Amino acid sequence: MVEMKNVETLLKEISLKEKDTIVVAVSGGPDSMALLHMLYQFQKKYPFTLVCAHVNHSKRKESEDEAIFVKKYCEERHILFEYLKIEDWGNKNFHDEAHHRRYEFFETVVKKYHASYLFTAHHGDDLMETILMRLTRGSTMHGYHAFSPLEKRKEYTLVRPLLHQSKEDLLAYVQKHQIPYVIDQTNMKDTYTRNRYRKVVLPFLKKENPNVIEKFNEFSSLLEEYELYVQKQVHEIYENIVHDCYIKVLEYQNQTSLIRKKILEQWLLDIYGEEVSALNQRHIDAIDNLLCSTKSNGTLDLPNHYHLYRNYDQAQITHENFTNDPYDYVLGDEVLLPNGKKIEKISHSKETDNFICYLSTKEIQLPLFVRSRKRGDRMEVKGLSGTKKIKDIFIDEKIPISLRDTWPIVCDAKGKIVWLPGLKKSKFDKTKEKKYDIILKYH
Repeated sequence: MVEMKNVETLLKEISLKEKDTIVVAVSGGPDSMALLHMLYQFQKKYPFTLVCAHVNHSKRKESEDEAIFVKKYCEERHILFEYLKIEDWGNKNFHDEAHHRRYEFFETVVKKYHASYLFTAHHGDDLMETILMRLTRGSTMHGYHAFSPLEKRKEYTLVRPLLHQSKEDLLAYVQKHQIPYVIDQTNMKDTYTRNRYRKVVLPFLKKENPNVIEKFNEFSSLLEEYELYVQKQVHEIYENIVHDCYIKVLEYQNQTSLIRKKILEQWLLDIYGEEVSALNQRHIDAIDNLLCSTKSNGTLDLPNHYHLYRNYDQAQITHENFTNDPYDYVLGDEVLLPNGKKIEKISHSKETDNFICYLSTKEIQLPLFVRSRKRGDRMEVKGLSGTKKIKDIFIDEKIPISLRDTWPIVCDAKGKIVWLPGLKKSKFDKTKEKKYDIILKYH
């Protein structure tokens, strides 16, 4: 049976403050409804604001009814409700795209409410399934430990308070407390790999050892400790070996096998960004073999149209659609950008995110320019003292290296960077209460 005290222990550990806000991801299934119920109950004891975030993937006819169900449950309990309906799917792997779109929405909600925490209902069975699938398919040390109860993100903490609970625990909990929920029938189809593990492998392991979930949690925690230690060692040498899309082969070869592969993991994460899940240990081994080869030249095709080229003591990863041609445009009413997006002047807006910018001509010098980055670019970020390198902002925001040279930068006539569209505002951005006479939108 789920013990609410296990969740409460985690609430105490994160030291909730009076004005903290928790966003909880809720699908409407028994796991997330159990978590929503627990947090709602704890609201009576702890002074936090609770926001429910629900995503409708529009892939099943029941999705509309499920959204209505979750919204009604929240309204009856005066829980804030945020909703996203996705209809414009791309051509990428559905599960990868769905995960990306969900978390993009969750982070938007986190920012909207200035929340400190995002809670998800991942439980012990999810942890086991993920570890087993990655062990079978092949992954990295980071991948093998799956996920942690607390994961520090840039602007919030991701909290998974149910990792020590089984699916059976959660079903018993919703039954005991008579909590309504919905069932996604696709979770029963054997066509999905995860479902086969769920229906066949997990019941066998639980029968072999009723405490198997705890054993998987211990395994995950141990791997995470090793991962953090190795990452620290890699961090100390990484910038001497890697520069954007390039890697110094001789310096790379001088490292131990473990450190080399951790360097590759970080390098590929910088280049691929969210798409890094397309890579596995087989790809890392192939890159390592090429870089350590006695041959001075070689090429390797990588997932998602990336290519590795080794030329003597230097290697580079490029993308077939990647262009690093610099550009510098005068901003009139609008500018069309190489990435297919545009920046335009608009007459009014109620938005406050990083895709909108409010400027006063009293503080900047016209005309404005939109250009690609230059070496040494720095920006006075809004809310921070001093300046920050544009390169460091790209790294903090996990922008793939293949996108950095085409990312737009807005400057005034004196060269001052006034906006990094979609990522950061400068000190020149005005709040809606202050005077401004230029509004720029990036979309």
